Amino acid sequence: MLRIMMMGLSLIAIGIVNVTTNTTPLNGQIIGSATNKLPVLFMPAGYVFIIWVIIYLLLIIWLYGFRQYHYNSPSSLQNRRTSLFVLSCLLTLAWILCWQYSFYSWTIITILALLLTLLILYFTYPKTDNQLFGRLPIGIFLGWVFILTITNVSYILTLHEWSGWGLSDPLWTVAYLTFATAVSLHFIYHHRDIALNSVFMWAFIGIAIHNGVNELFVSAAALFLTAVIGVSCFLVTKSREPNK
Repeated sequence: MLRIMMMGLSLIAIGIVNVTTNTTPLNGQIIGSATNKLPVLFMPAGYVFIIWVIIYLLLIIWLYGFRQYHYNSPSSLQNRRTSLFVLSCLLTLAWILCWQYSFYSWTIITILALLLTLLILYFTYPKTDNQLFGRLPIGIFLGWVFILTITNVSYILTLHEWSGWGLSDPLWTVAYLTFATAVSLHFIYHHRDIALNSVFMWAFIGIAIHNGVNELFVSAAALFLTAVIGVSCFLVTKSREPNK
């Protein structure tokens, strides 16, 4: 019961802070205006961020599953997952507040720590666990944090007017997209995680819409790589079907 209370309160805290920073101009701005100050190409369209609502709902379901079905797991594993989940919530809170108050350098530290924490939590599950009460919600959360991490790095580099070693911003954005696709394909072929890959496709489509015809190279690359991930998911799904 104590584990559930700790995780539940941590999740509620994220919800409250996220809603507050998106509706109340703390520090003279809402978080959406803070992220739109710079022309960052690796940035999904605004509607994409509705995925936070989906993540919260899935994590609530995960908490219910943790309470109902994790009693068969060793106590040490339950404690480890509890600690990692609470830490991930605290890091998410810190990351949101760093954005809100323009501590941009700290956003890199907190998002990388959050990514590492979720990766460790993700790998506490078997490779074949893609159940709603198991790894699936954590996988979707992890996939979104991967996207946010790349977006965060791209934002900071743009903020500091990084030269890009002579390469253009669109070319670097396509490089980010390609790297993200490589990560995505790793999880589809080694972990059969279609849910995590759906987050990448959702974000890539949002990046294409955000850039539109103004950055056609980026938009075309984002849509092409979305198709690559989609085809890979289809092939993995087909490979699961028994031979007739």
